[in-house]
Amino acid sequence: MSTFELIDVASVRGYHAHVYYDDDSYATAALIREQLSERFSVKLGRWRDSPVGPHPCAMYQVAFRPDLFAAIVPWLMLNRTGLTVLVHPETGNDFLDHSERSLWIGTELKLNLDMFAGN
Repeated sequence: MSTFELIDVASVRGYHAHVYYDDDSYATAALIREQLSERFSVKLGRWRDSPVGPHPCAMYQVAFRPDLFAAIVPWLMLNRTGLTVLVHPETGNDFLDHSERSLWIGTELKLNLDMFAGN
């Protein structure tokens, strides 16, 4: 029997949602961004029109508090309009947060997790 360590959800400092887009879906991504800003207390990251960090394509980040997870994630599930969204916690372990602790809404993309080597 293997053992594992349970992680207290209180260790989650916040969440990030990464909304992925391309030239054809930019307007949709902009509408989702606008609606998120109007409806929720979020911090919107810059538009990243090319790959950055572990992300393989254009995206922007939406940072939000843990107490908003139950409102924002279902909203994204219902209103993503075909876009792919990655949601992950912020626990201090970027590798695990972006891989084993993440959830995908839409098509799962291959992230460049090599950049987190040693994390």
